[in-house]
Amino acid sequence: MVAVTTFNLRTLKLRSGEQFQDAREIRLEPLELGGQRYQPVPETVPAGVSITRASTGTVFELEFHVRLHGPCFRCLEDAVLDLPISAREYQATAPEGDDELRTEYLEDDRLDLSAWARDALAVELPDKILCRPDCAGLCPVCVKNLSREPHDHGEPEPDSRWAPLAELKDRL
Repeated sequence: MVAVTTFNLRTLKLRSGEQFQDAREIRLEPLELGGQRYQPVPETVPAGVSITRASTGTVFELEFHVRLHGPCFRCLEDAVLDLPISAREYQATAPEGDDELRTEYLEDDRLDLSAWARDALAVELPDKILCRPDCAGLCPVCVKNLSREPHDHGEPEPDSRWAPLAELKDRL
């Protein structure tokens, strides 16, 4: 069963121009990325939530820090990411069918902080999660870690299917 952290907006009575700030504990679920699992440590993180009422709608802000553990994209060793997360969403008072004016994390006056935090985290992930910036990865021939054991297997044998083209090249 997934524990979801939500915030009930019915408890707030904000007028235009007023802001509410609070600290909440948000439970983060592990992320699946590229077939690998990345675990937030700890699973529950402290977050700052800010809700500002404007004349045309409501602005929601979320800030937290997360540490993710999972495999390196290149060598599959343990990689650790420390990421500061800052996200903002807007919900218009009368969105009238315009998806740009509504947030998908608000339903029946309940703000889904867990889903919002998960998506904000996914947006902030780097292209490749590495154990260190200069990770050399795995050898494509023997699968040894090239960062620990740099080596070379020499030039590979040429593919015999290309022999007719090599002969043609030599004749020209």
